[in-house]
Amino acid sequence: MSKTETPATGLSTQYASQVATDLENNLKEQERVSGELAALQEQLATLQQEHAVLVSIQQALGVTSASQTSAARRTASAVPAPRKKATAGPVQGKRAQAKKSAATSQKSAAKKSVTKSAADKTTPATQRTLVEIVREHLTAQKEPRSAAEITTALEQQHPERDIKNTVVRTTLEGLVAKNQAQRSKQGSSVFYTAPEVAKASAAGKNSQEQPA
Repeated sequence: MSKTETPATGLSTQYASQVATDLENNLKEQERVSGELAALQEQLATLQQEHAVLVSIQQALGVTSASQTSAARRTASAVPAPRKKATAGPVQGKRAQAKKSAATSQKSAAKKSVTKSAADKTTPATQRTLVEIVREHLTAQKEPRSAAEITTALEQQHPERDIKNTVVRTTLEGLVAKNQAQRSKQGSSVFYTAPEVAKASAAGKNSQEQPA
């Protein structure tokens, strides 16, 4: 009787050891797959955020493309959702919750960045044109001004704009062609005045030339 029990006991011990080893290997494999899945999910979230930023910038620039939007939707729908595990331990549950919170924070930050980027892109469109700025500055002057003097003054008034002397001179010549400015020469220098200022100056000169 004892001889029969001894082999049975040894076989049970062997099975128990094998099961314990398999269980340990199974847990290790679960951890490895969980790590790879988490990395892939983070990579996917990053790509989706970059896609959202690029789409918002594209819309802000007014270059929307129906074909690109459809392709993006097909790509997004083609990505399968990660499969949930049947069982998850307390540690894995905490990891998933932490990753979910991090993803939510990243999405919120990306949304704020997109809003700010879109606002920055649309701001220049609401600015006044250089023609309006030059005409307004010229009207406010009491004496003729050269293109260089006007450029220097506008650079100080509008440091956020890239104002070039050649562009200002071209703008002044355009105003002269439209009778919205007058040009005069003093030696080799060219000066510009607003029509109202030129008329007032001419009237004052004529009154001084008339005999008392």
